[in-house]
Amino acid sequence: MHHHPKRFHRNLQLLLATFDVLLAMIQDDLVFHSNSNKPQLPVPYQLAIFLFRIGHNGNASSVESIAQWAGHSAGAVVSCTQRVMLAFMVHHDTAIHQPNGEEIANAKAWVGEASCFAWRHGYCMVDGTLVPLADKPGFHGEAYFDRKSNYSLNVQVCQ
Repeated sequence: MHHHPKRFHRNLQLLLATFDVLLAMIQDDLVFHSNSNKPQLPVPYQLAIFLFRIGHNGNASSVESIAQWAGHSAGAVVSCTQRVMLAFMVHHDTAIHQPNGEEIANAKAWVGEASCFAWRHGYCMVDGTLVPLADKPGFHGEAYFDRKSNYSLNVQVCQ
């Protein structure tokens, strides 16, 4: 992983440093400990399988394709996905919350510096939801070609 950061990012859709933070959050969760005769995969492998699965769509996201990529069974892919999701659910209330006044002020300052002046009052933006289009639009069609090789609209919600 450390020797191929571009490949790591392409496969798991995040940086190695982010992976390490996520791993630290869940690695000691009880869901990864069992009294079975068959040991679980190491937690970093389970997290990688989970991230690969949620970071892909189409044929690449099938359980069988992920099992082939990971070198494990389809059942292992499903089990890893379930365990990692359960481990992250413990962090739901601390990770997902309304921003406080200081967080809002910092976000607005960043938007004012990094974006256009008209958006300086925005502080809560979600970017990345792709809405697929059936066909290439006739006007500026190439502008709608996304990173997943489809024509789509990118939704952004601002507050």
